[in-house]
Amino acid sequence: MTTTVTEAPALLAEPPEAPVRAWLVERVFREAMRSLPVRVAYPGGERIGRGGPDSPVMRIVRPAAFFSRLAVVGPVGFGEAYMAGDWTSTDPAGLLTPVAARLTRPARRPVSAFRRWADQSSPDAERNSLEGARSNIRRHYDLSNEFFALFLDPSMTYSCALFEPGDDLHAAQIRKIDRILDLAGVGPGTRMLEIGTGWGALAVRAGLRGAEVTTLTISANQRDLALGRIAEAGVADRVSVLPHDYREAEGKYDAIVSVEMLEAVGAEYWPAYFAALDRLLAPGGRVAIQTITMPHDRMLATKDVHTWIQKYVFPGGQIPSLLALEEALRPTSLRVGGRHRMSDHYARTLSLWRSRFLAADDIASFGFAPDFPRLWEFYLAYSEAGFRSGYLDLWQLRLTR
Repeated sequence: MTTTVTEAPALLAEPPEAPVRAWLVERVFREAMRSLPVRVAYPGGERIGRGGPDSPVMRIVRPAAFFSRLAVVGPVGFGEAYMAGDWTSTDPAGLLTPVAARLTRPARRPVSAFRRWADQSSPDAERNSLEGARSNIRRHYDLSNEFFALFLDPSMTYSCALFEPGDDLHAAQIRKIDRILDLAGVGPGTRMLEIGTGWGALAVRAGLRGAEVTTLTISANQRDLALGRIAEAGVADRVSVLPHDYREAEGKYDAIVSVEMLEAVGAEYWPAYFAALDRLLAPGGRVAIQTITMPHDRMLATKDVHTWIQKYVFPGGQIPSLLALEEALRPTSLRVGGRHRMSDHYARTLSLWRSRFLAADDIASFGFAPDFPRLWEFYLAYSEAGFRSGYLDLWQLRLTR
């Protein structure tokens, strides 16, 4: 059964002309790109950047539109310009990697001034209140189960895999699930809570171990498919899927597991999230979470900024730093008792997803806007670059009392 598309990004309009601001933005852009190991190619043959013959190439197709877009909407316009075809690259992840690496260092004065002037604030409508969180989740996870199946592995696991030599994507995803279940001590008879069901792969795996599983999701599409997969695996008698937010959870659990859910909570609600874990964890229990992180100074610099990712992919999302997590944990009885770093595995996971996405030949059948495929190509490449550069990191964390 084909799932009805509930919402798709609107087609991008042509940017209004802003010649003076566009000229200023181009000066800042040239200053920034000249120092990077890439090549920027203009239509007339001009080249800038210090990249060699084998370095990634950014081809500016429509300079006037590209710089006008940056001038009018700020840094968000860089991703929008890719969606619109104002610039392109045969290796967007390679191109964006040194750009992301540059973000980990203090910006030069012209670039820093441009960011302060052009950054937009996050809209109140994307706050992750109980109702807001449901709206934000619908805009991403309820696009279409069939759409996500185009690029995910057969388990439909939409988080970083854990690779060993010889693993394909599916084997690496199962390996990741097993390690986080081990981290939480999940086994026969364990009362386990999962926050963020996804499409049910982790809940099924825990059920096959003999755990009594309660898993929470606020995505209607994901819940429908997860219920079917749980029944197909023969674990419906010990896996319950509830349409609840983490703040609505009740009971006591020996193990709580949450994989790449924290990024959707929003900084305003991190204390409420960890307070819920503290309230729900039984004496002697363990929590295992997998979460993306970023450097603390960059988190502080961008915490109130409405980014391209938030506008088009993950509304209401906010990537924490490890320090921010530790600060949010302080009012609770929970502390980090163990950690595993996985950032290299995420770059590989995202590369495989993007390859599978680009190889799909039926995206048009979903009825999305014409610029939607380029939106997702940029999102996957941009995310891969974040992990390749070290701007983003990934951890599996064990929390105990």
